[in-house]
Amino acid sequence: MINKKIKKIVLAYSGGLDTSAIIPWLKENYNIKVIAFVANIGQSQEDLNNIEKKALHSGASDCVVMDLKEEFIENYVYPMLQTGALYEGHYLLGTAIARPIIAKKQVELALDIGATALCHGATGKGNDQVRFEIAYASLAPDLHIIAPWRTWNLNSRESLLKYLHTRNISTTATLEKIYSKDENSWHVSTEGGLLENTWNTPNSSCWSWTIDPENAPQEPEYILLTVEKSCVIAINNKKLTPLQCLEELNKIGSKHGIGRVDIVENRIIGIKSRGCYETPGGTIMFTAIRAIEQLVLDRMSLNWREKIASEMSSVIYDGFWFAPIRQSLQAAAVSLASNVNGMVMLKLYKGSVIAVKKQSPHSLYSEEYATFSKDEVYNPSDAEGFIRLLSLSSRIRAKNK
Repeated sequence: MINKKIKKIVLAYSGGLDTSAIIPWLKENYNIKVIAFVANIGQSQEDLNNIEKKALHSGASDCVVMDLKEEFIENYVYPMLQTGALYEGHYLLGTAIARPIIAKKQVELALDIGATALCHGATGKGNDQVRFEIAYASLAPDLHIIAPWRTWNLNSRESLLKYLHTRNISTTATLEKIYSKDENSWHVSTEGGLLENTWNTPNSSCWSWTIDPENAPQEPEYILLTVEKSCVIAINNKKLTPLQCLEELNKIGSKHGIGRVDIVENRIIGIKSRGCYETPGGTIMFTAIRAIEQLVLDRMSLNWREKIASEMSSVIYDGFWFAPIRQSLQAAAVSLASNVNGMVMLKLYKGSVIAVKKQSPHSLYSEEYATFSKDEVYNPSDAEGFIRLLSLSSRIRAKNK
């Protein structure tokens, strides 16, 4: 149970079903002054409309809305892109990467207004409870934490709706809205509903941003991206901020059905879950950056960057953004990214994005060496000694047998 001396708590508030019920529940069970904190990281305008009014009507003493879109993309998403992080080979970490900035701003608000407790609406089965609370522990370990989903007896959508109805608190949630969705500037995810049966094919209601690739334009679209230090800085030679780049590429990618994945992933707590994720702009950026890496990074450096990506994907997914391991991996990625500069022409067509042209002032690719035609720079006989040394242990092993 929470310390009874605590009188003020900051709730990470989304305006959805769970957090709408949490506000009155906190007041009834702990007699606490609830401050609703809303992080605007690019969720739909529908989610943000009248959110302050809704929080106050639910019983919050105040509602603080912060526009964090620019900071989210520039200081969290772009650094993640530099590392190449991709969880279990498919997931561009759209939900996971959003949690550190929400937790950080929530903690800062709590300390600023003298609150001594934090609350989130993450379920007891999910990843977010871990991510939020590890972030809280890293930033303000003395603040108390309330996680209602681990303690209350409102254990279903039906019970939450009934709880709000009896208190005359309105919500847009219904029993018919069976999907759980998470949206920010980087991605949108859909879970639950028919997706809980892995033999069900996703239908149109499982996708929010992207057009079905079958219905995408019949003609491909070509776009030119400029990459600087593993960051996309311009589209078709027009320099833009990180958020502007992403928003423009989201529009272009969605039109071509790019960035859809339907995966079953391993949650932190051991449960497997299925989700349909859409990251159109992110998929385009990811492809462009990797294309420049192919030109610039030598074999050992690229191998190291891939190891960094694998480690970083788990670090972010598991909620350790503020841990020393993330900072160490980030420093290594920044070092490798110093020469990842260039331009990439991408072909977008019916769900696919392909780098068809690429160049870099730091390219290690040499047509003079790589050509299959006659060249004057490479002596094939040099390979004989190299192969003999490389195969030495193999030959000794064979003789020993």
